[in-house]
Amino acid sequence: GKVVREEQYLTYAFRDRMKKFIEDHKEEPFFLYAAFSAPHVPFQAPIEYYCRYAHVEDDNKRVYYSMISALDDAIGEVHQSIKDAGIEENTLIFLLSDNGGASYTHATDNGPLKGGKLTQFEGGIRVPLLARWPAKLPAGETYDAPVHHVDIYATAAAAAGADVPADRIMDGVDLTPYVTGIKRTDSPHEYLFFRGG
Repeated sequence: GKVVREEQYLTYAFRDRMKKFIEDHKEEPFFLYAAFSAPHVPFQAPIEYYCRYAHVEDDNKRVYYSMISALDDAIGEVHQSIKDAGIEENTLIFLLSDNGGASYTHATDNGPLKGGKLTQFEGGIRVPLLARWPAKLPAGETYDAPVHHVDIYATAAAAAGADVPADRIMDGVDLTPYVTGIKRTDSPHEYLFFRGG
């Protein structure tokens, strides 16, 4: 119920708080859920990024591309903080989107996939998921079997050596054996279900 007034560009505010968190906790195990809100409506971007896209005639797309560039740079700075802290080798990082692009904004294109955000078509639910953990995961590998956001919990818990609750059914699966080769030819899920509305 508390109203928070953020004066800083939100992507920058998230970036700066994440960098500080990493610096404050680099000497201990930590979990950082870095949920940037960009690119999302309302479309807003710093002027220095907007100026980079002067060649884009559609102003809606120009702002959208600017937001993505600002986000990319912010993620890069957070990653650099992990490197600077000397903890990159044994830090598990996931990078993914919660859904495909919002085609109704007329700024995104999920082609060649059908649909986008708010749909159960592939353009709405099929997104790339990147994982980096130099000490455990081979670099440059691709794993093609479908996985799900819920797998992050199980994978992070396993990476940290934490037990998951035994008093309930967990939908997520530790992905480490699948991407490291132990279960490389298996699929972590027999079925994935999606619903909307």
